[in-house]
Amino acid sequence: MTKKMNLTDSQWRERLSPEEYAVARQKGTERAFTGKYDAHKGQGTYHCKCCGERLFRSDDKYDSGSGWPSFFQAASGSPVGENTDYSHGMQRTEVVCKACDAHLGHVFNDGPQPTGLRYCINSASLNFKDQ
Repeated sequence: MTKKMNLTDSQWRERLSPEEYAVARQKGTERAFTGKYDAHKGQGTYHCKCCGERLFRSDDKYDSGSGWPSFFQAASGSPVGENTDYSHGMQRTEVVCKACDAHLGHVFNDGPQPTGLRYCINSASLNFKDQ
């Protein structure tokens, strides 16, 4: 993993669109079925929109029907981390990029094998690089 990326709020606002900022820096979420990577079928890797770190592989993506890009595991060696999230009157597991503290989405225990996990990730927090 690269060195921790620490930018000011103003610097993040300059780098990101309003939607990307709201999702990645303010822990927002995009509306279901509106993100550019929900139905995306390209072969390659998904990277953090904020810092560029590799997070997920297309080989680990699947259609969960949730309306967000879903992965059954994070890429090996990626800076994907987890935090407990008590917002919205429930307990969930937030997924973050440990390299820059970007909010990516949430992970649930209702995914397919081999992991049983569903990383439900906002497209606004991602960039895609073709294989």
